[in-house]
Amino acid sequence: MSETAERFFESLPARAPDVLRGLVSGTLQIELATDDETDHWLVVMRPGTVEVSRHRGPADALWYSSADLFDRLVCGEAQGVAAVLRNESTFSGNVVLFLAFRRFFPDPPGTRDPREVAREQTGRLA
Repeated sequence: MSETAERFFESLPARAPDVLRGLVSGTLQIELATDDETDHWLVVMRPGTVEVSRHRGPADALWYSSADLFDRLVCGEAQGVAAVLRNESTFSGNVVLFLAFRRFFPDPPGTRDPREVAREQTGRLA
């Protein structure tokens, strides 16, 4: 398990109140594979809270990814939905959990809110 992924999972409970503001509730099993082993993470999400463990267990959804791809997601160098659509990772179960979980990942470097860009352009025209 990479140190990047380890720190990411450790940070989830503290970040949950800001990220999980909706009514999302359920358990997401995350499987991160390297060449010779698979690391298991069980993420229980409720509005404003997350519990993380290194166990396998009953889950409402399962997400399987390579550890390398997950590290790129954690660094903002890849996007989760795009990775699933390109078949670089797989997902099954309650898709709402995946969509909520991806909000923990940072935006790609250099990404800006389009509203901010529009405000700047409008200011230049005035």
